[in-house]
Amino acid sequence: MRDLRFDNRFVRELPGDPEEGRHVRQVHGACYSRVEPTPVRAPKLLAWSREVADLLGFDAADVRSQRFAEVFGGNALLPGMEPYAACYGGHQFGNWAGQLGDGRAITLGETINPRGQRWELQLKGAGPTPYSRSADGRAVLRSSLREFLCSEAMHYLGVPTTRALSLVATGEQVVRDMFYDGRPRPEPGAVVCRVAPSFIRFGNFEIFAARGEESLLARLIDFTIERDFPELAQAEPDPARRRIAWFEEVCRRTAVLMAHWMRVGFVHGVMNTDNMSILGLTIDYGPYGWIDNFDPDWTPNTTDASGRRYRFGHQPRIAHWNLWQLANAIYPVVRAVEPLERALVAYADVHEVEYRRMMQAKLGLADWRAGEQADDGLLEQLQRLLQRGEMDMTLFFRRLADVDLEAPSLAVFEEAFYDPSARAAVEDELVGWLRAYAARLRIDGVPGAHRRAAMNRVNPLYVPRNYLAQQAIDAAEAGNVGELEALLEVLRQPYVEQPESERFAARRPDWARNKAGCSMLSCSS
Repeated sequence: MRDLRFDNRFVRELPGDPEEGRHVRQVHGACYSRVEPTPVRAPKLLAWSREVADLLGFDAADVRSQRFAEVFGGNALLPGMEPYAACYGGHQFGNWAGQLGDGRAITLGETINPRGQRWELQLKGAGPTPYSRSADGRAVLRSSLREFLCSEAMHYLGVPTTRALSLVATGEQVVRDMFYDGRPRPEPGAVVCRVAPSFIRFGNFEIFAARGEESLLARLIDFTIERDFPELAQAEPDPARRRIAWFEEVCRRTAVLMAHWMRVGFVHGVMNTDNMSILGLTIDYGPYGWIDNFDPDWTPNTTDASGRRYRFGHQPRIAHWNLWQLANAIYPVVRAVEPLERALVAYADVHEVEYRRMMQAKLGLADWRAGEQADDGLLEQLQRLLQRGEMDMTLFFRRLADVDLEAPSLAVFEEAFYDPSARAAVEDELVGWLRAYAARLRIDGVPGAHRRAAMNRVNPLYVPRNYLAQQAIDAAEAGNVGELEALLEVLRQPYVEQPESERFAARRPDWARNKAGCSMLSCSS
């Protein structure tokens, strides 16, 4: 850890809050407030990602040292760290919420690894900041473990995401009202160290636009391009065209990200603009969830239960809406409507192309035949049947590669059905669909073994289902992190059959259908 090298451009090149202290306040004319983590009673390392540690230049001895737990639990700083909390705003559930900011996230600094890559290290749950409002700046073990686990799982699924270095228990209790039902209780606290090239989000730009701080808005845009999009800074010397090219790239990356979420069945749960990464990464893992039985209308967030704004099937449209808000925010600097509108149209085009490309791969098709009566219709019919039949999305697509094309049947899908009556309602139609699907594959003429191998490379067998995460949480709260370690190890190879780990591939059990933490979750963390 002594060799960690920091180059903190965000605090060096952008204006900071002149006022000191953790007291809550409105921060104007600044991109951040300097604030140190609040020490905890007994920091103890619970889990770590060996891949992220290697990425940063840590060895196993570093990570297992008490010094590591002290630093990444919030009790100590390494030379070169300059901790701060960022100022940003955002639209929450479609409404402007004003100043939000890092209420419990504290960036320690930007480190340059031995490969010359820049990585921002951020502690979540490290104590109050000027943006904490009425909160305590802490996080509980259940939410911290879920973020740690899913950050790494998404990476191995091939989904753009922030990463997680470590999970550190604080040795303190945090009081939370998990269900917002007036019955708060103490829970074990924890701090997760999140890692990304940048944690800048749409809301960082929105706050300055809302306040009319256009010079600071322009400065942040240009800084973001120079630091986080260097290829654009080098390719386009004209500042005006460079800003447009940057927004186009943000739209493109966001479109690709949405296609990936739909590919693997991930539901973010809180797609507010302050939870949208400018780099097109999955960021801020709160009440996220995984589609078990296929349902485009499902949301994992109890806060969203009535409106279902952030439901699974609506995510690409919400991302588009969020990009519109970003376009509105940067307009005072860009001063050109048509290029922004073209970029927003391009978002929809890119998403359609990427989604079809990914679904083509999931279905094992050699190409995509457009048109209502071709592959679009085949996919839409399948999705309707999956929903009506209450079939597990992950298991269905994984087993689809094993269908006997000469005599299609439901034999390979036995484990994918949740409800016998729902299965009976779609059985004949689904067999008919499989016959049409088999005929379509025969047109491609791809050898079966080749097709199956290709499908298994894009259809995961192991995903961090909510009930699996909850089992790991229950064990960790009882002092056993073995379940978390075993699950994380399996999720490192989500596309590879692991016979000794079959239990991690099972569909959601009946006992977990409505159990807290296994179906819907609240924003409480």
